[in-house]
Amino acid sequence: MPNQDETAFYWLAMGRTRGISVRKWHLLLRAFDTAAAIFSAEPSALAALGLYEDAINSVKNPDRRGIDVDLKWLANPNRHLITWEDVRYPHLLRQIHDPPLVLYVQGIADILESTQISVIGSRNPSPDGRRNAREFAGNLARCGFTITSGLAVGLDTCAHLGALDVAGRTIAVLGSGLDVIYPACNRPLAEQLTQNGALVSEYPPGTRPMAINFPRRNRIISGLSMGTLVVEATLSSGSLITASLALEQGREVFAVPGSIHNPLSQGCHRLIRDGAKLVEIVDDILEEISPIQSALIPPRCVQPRSGNIPEALDADGKLLLHNIGMQPVGVDTLVQETGLSVGAITASLLILELGGFVEQLPGGEYRRC
Repeated sequence: MPNQDETAFYWLAMGRTRGISVRKWHLLLRAFDTAAAIFSAEPSALAALGLYEDAINSVKNPDRRGIDVDLKWLANPNRHLITWEDVRYPHLLRQIHDPPLVLYVQGIADILESTQISVIGSRNPSPDGRRNAREFAGNLARCGFTITSGLAVGLDTCAHLGALDVAGRTIAVLGSGLDVIYPACNRPLAEQLTQNGALVSEYPPGTRPMAINFPRRNRIISGLSMGTLVVEATLSSGSLITASLALEQGREVFAVPGSIHNPLSQGCHRLIRDGAKLVEIVDDILEEISPIQSALIPPRCVQPRSGNIPEALDADGKLLLHNIGMQPVGVDTLVQETGLSVGAITASLLILELGGFVEQLPGGEYRRC
């Protein structure tokens, strides 16, 4: 069995291999069970699953130089590789049609499992649009939601800033490698964002921000989120692509209306005509999202920290449950209190949640049930 470093090598190799779609990689994983098994498979077995000669040659000759670049990038603090088999892989993103195989993350990796709302819109917004995006993002962050957007100039930037204004959490999904911040003018924002959130990309370090990358990036923005809010958009805006993806993924879509004479409102008006919810205040979003949250995380009776701890739990589960009480607590605090690793805590929390011992709250915090 490959060790952890070897396993990372194969997942990084998948991210560096050209000519194989994400859907095809998922087919290969189902066929061979592990990433390592794909790269050790016979060419004939790969061909039998529909790979052409060039793709097979890419699999049999991994980009070792590129993988070395990835490993050096990952060796720095607060940089993470989250693979499809990782327990930290966000569960909502798993549900989309073509979820990325790997996620490169800089910042707080556990934030990807927090309850997210994406706030997006025009790169050339009106003053009202800027104010609306910043205020909606700030108010949603105050309610415990993580604000997810794309770090683009315009309303994406306003959304991130709105969350940071209230010390909220925010995620930026990039269409480039995380060492290639685009646009360059947002490098200070990206640095600030990693202190209270995360940068995320499916593209390995060194990937330039090519136009073809951004529609694929958008499926991750919507896929991570319970709902997508479009603040301003023209009829040709890329924000409509993200909204369309959100609908395909079964997520809620919200739109802010505007003047019928403003081209920046036409995209939002089309979304509203097509079934998006018209929103004027943050409560319009909350009344749609709250029932969904209740369905995903049913309300349970909360008991004090001193309650009995089931003997069936393993040592990590018992230790965690001893440190989770009525007051919400985050993973970072649990790391400090228990001394367990983030990976061990995340795995045990999932078991505790499925067993009905704890419940996850908006913002990625937990409390005792």
